Amino acid sequence: MIPNILSIAGSDPSGGAGIQADIKAISANGGYAMAAIAALTVQNTQGVRGFQTVSPGMVRDQIAALRDDIRIDAVKIGMLGTAEIVAAVAEALRGLAAPIVLDPVMVAKGGDRLLAPEAVAALRDQLLPMAAVITPNLLEAADLLGRAPARDTAGMEDDAARLKALGPAAVLIKGGHLEQGDSPDVLAHAQGTERLDGARHPTGNTHGTGCTLSSALACHLGHGRRLAEAAARAKAYTAAAIAASSRLDVGHGHGPTHHCHPFDGTTP
Repeated sequence: MIPNILSIAGSDPSGGAGIQADIKAISANGGYAMAAIAALTVQNTQGVRGFQTVSPGMVRDQIAALRDDIRIDAVKIGMLGTAEIVAAVAEALRGLAAPIVLDPVMVAKGGDRLLAPEAVAALRDQLLPMAAVITPNLLEAADLLGRAPARDTAGMEDDAARLKALGPAAVLIKGGHLEQGDSPDVLAHAQGTERLDGARHPTGNTHGTGCTLSSALACHLGHGRRLAEAAARAKAYTAAAIAASSRLDVGHGHGPTHHCHPFDGTTP
């Protein structure tokens, strides 16, 4: 049966990140995508010009309406914006028997902050313990821990262990910001820590890669796959979407990945 995957995140009108990327990534990985919108952004491939959050009550009610009617097989959480929305999402998801993938969206690729500084503690205290896995990049991991970003895989492994101690069942730290020739990720879970190796593709089309990976991961967990396999599949899908992004001609800044590459024969 096709799994029902809920994304709770912000909207990106350019289609490369946020809810729009989540829906495409979930669909491409064989899931049925649903969405509860937490924020509206004004952005394109060159940056974020502004955003407005949805009221916490409206976010909570969107999730409640879905829970009242539809089986939810996995949840992906992205941009929430404020501590009040973090609290509303935590309340709305309480008791849900489905894996939660938390992508702690804090800063956009262009440097614009998407999570209020006072909301970081709320995210850490209320949502991390509910997550089956969190998927921070190096900068987000450092922000959650209040320390400098890791500079190598050893530092990533240390950050993953520290984050796991805060309550999530597992941590997947993405190594895309490392200054080296490849792009490894580190996965820490109950059985230990493993490294997911990956090639680095020389392209500027990396807008929304975090949203894409976390949504694909939620989808594969919704399919019932074990975490390590789900993470490997999500990473492979995202890497292929980056590699196939040259087929797109979208904007003049950080272009999007090609989420729908499985359907047009461009998968490397």
